[in-house]
Amino acid sequence: EKKGVKLAVYVFGIQLALNVVWSLLFFGLQNPFFAFVEIVFLWIAILVNIILFYRISRKAGIILVPYILWVSFAAFLNYSVWVLNI
Repeated sequence: EKKGVKLAVYVFGIQLALNVVWSLLFFGLQNPFFAFVEIVFLWIAILVNIILFYRISRKAGIILVPYILWVSFAAFLNYSVWVLNI
């Protein structure tokens, strides 16, 4: 179990870093294309995190579901901004 916890925390850290990078790409550099590519990786990291957390604690996995829903909506908005600015 300890190995699973370490991996889950590691993936959580990656996911947090990806979240910061998305903000820098989208808002800082104002580059919706690269921000969209990055948010796809962020979404995958959140999904992996949900699975890993769920294996450790059902509640811990479920509590991340609103977060992936929010990032899905943000990805849709990001994609829309990118397409409208092509």
